[in-house]
Amino acid sequence: MIGIAIEALIKSALIAFVLLTAFAYLTFAERKIAALMQVRKGPNRVGPWGLLQPAADGIKLIFKEEVMPAGADKVLFFLAPILTMIPAIVIVAVIPVGPDVELFGRTIRLGISDLNVGLLYILAIASVAVYGIVLAGWSSANKYALLGGLRASAQMISYEIALGLSIIGPIMLAGTLSLQGIVQAQQSSTWYVIWQPLGAMIFLIAGLAELNRAPFDMPEAEQELTAGYFTEYSGMKFSLFFMGEYIKMVAVSAIATTLFFGGYLGPFVDKLPWLGILYFAIKTGAFLFLMIWIRLTLPRLRYDQLMAFGWKVLLPLALFNVVITAVVIVFVG
Repeated sequence: MIGIAIEALIKSALIAFVLLTAFAYLTFAERKIAALMQVRKGPNRVGPWGLLQPAADGIKLIFKEEVMPAGADKVLFFLAPILTMIPAIVIVAVIPVGPDVELFGRTIRLGISDLNVGLLYILAIASVAVYGIVLAGWSSANKYALLGGLRASAQMISYEIALGLSIIGPIMLAGTLSLQGIVQAQQSSTWYVIWQPLGAMIFLIAGLAELNRAPFDMPEAEQELTAGYFTEYSGMKFSLFFMGEYIKMVAVSAIATTLFFGGYLGPFVDKLPWLGILYFAIKTGAFLFLMIWIRLTLPRLRYDQLMAFGWKVLLPLALFNVVITAVVIVFVG
């Protein structure tokens, strides 16, 4: 039991380190990709090719003065960024990043845990993140922040329904809620994006809305709400909101990879299991690039358009996908 606990602790620390590093350099990558698409240089002053820019930003935020509004609820104002960031990290605990490997004479699972209700765990943890955003808006004693929090709650609740329905297709095809089981089911057939293209599309769109990323960034909307729910935040509390957003980008990309694109599966994984980590990273990185590309390309939706799209387009399509999947499984087998 002690060995299992130590193994879980080491894997948890390693994954937390990878996620925090990914957060730092994902912000750098987004700025570089934006500069490339907009024909400018991007960060290039700190370190070779600007690679130390994330470290410089982190040091700046650590020493930046933190201001709290006089009328703020101090306890909730302090807790809100933490409630936003922690679910983004713990949600990846059930995602397999590779097959089981032999190391030091024992079998090591490349993932913290393989819950038989892994997808329910993900949905439960993802639903907690909205509390941090809503409490940030309410506790700031700022009308712009409050409006951002209200927008976030309506948006995330609306798109969570389509998001939840979009994953029912892979569950029905694999016959399990375990993410490891879903990956292994794709090994014996084919990637589920072939059978569930509509479900994959709905998952990605709803995932963007859950992340509050453009074109679904209504809770921030700097032209309308200054900065939305985090208007009054500064210093490290401000950075925690962005840490949560970028780590959730990694989590959503990893879940999409696992559910629809075979997870860590790829050529020669059966002979060289460590290749699974590389395949998983490449697929996840491709989704991250797609999210950045979409943000730099599409304009923000109006609030009425955003809500209408969620309820009148995505929700009926998600229900249709569930029904069609059930019919095909029953009559085709």
